[in-house]
Amino acid sequence: MSLLRRLTRRPEPGRAVPGWGKSGQLDRPWREAEFAVIDLETTGLDLRRDEIVSYGGVLVQAGRVIAGSAVYGLVKPRGPVSRAAVEVHALRPEELDDAPDLAACATALAELMSGRVLVAHAAWVERAFIGRALGEIGLRLAGPVVDTAALAREAMVVSDRLEGEPALEALAVTVGMPVHTPHHALGDALTTATVFLALTSRLERREPQTVRTLAAVSSRRSRH
Repeated sequence: MSLLRRLTRRPEPGRAVPGWGKSGQLDRPWREAEFAVIDLETTGLDLRRDEIVSYGGVLVQAGRVIAGSAVYGLVKPRGPVSRAAVEVHALRPEELDDAPDLAACATALAELMSGRVLVAHAAWVERAFIGRALGEIGLRLAGPVVDTAALAREAMVVSDRLEGEPALEALAVTVGMPVHTPHHALGDALTTATVFLALTSRLERREPQTVRTLAAVSSRRSRH
């Protein structure tokens, strides 16, 4: 089934996303798994009240970024967009007036993540917003999550003494990866995907990496 067709097929209510049903899947080598790398722009950073205004995602398969899989969309928020948020992502309220609603965003994200491992930078943010969005269409977020900020600490690319999360753009430069359109959801998703590959390859030089080991590092090294 084509990616476009999958993204327009509404998921069945009540199921978990990404829906990893068998624990043995966690032990497959990471290059045999598929990853959905996602970035969001929001009205602010209050995880309980703020809303998604744009999303971008791209797949990683067999250790490669699949550029043709990239998706991007705007979302019409129910509340105001803070001035501070506009200064970051440059999406003005009038640009969002005719955008699809959150349910359409949640459906697209659910289809992109289905059967795949969620990857994000400072993933606690994306995890919270995606979880709320999925709840809008009767789904729940369940399964392994990989955090590139946590991988960077494990790979000793950034110091454990660093307060807060490492900036995505600076991290990309440090590991020799390009920076794609900062603070644009798709640009940041593409940057995160290449950073993920660089960091996972570094960790693999120490020992073989699986979905389980990457998720465990992300959980242990996460600052939230």
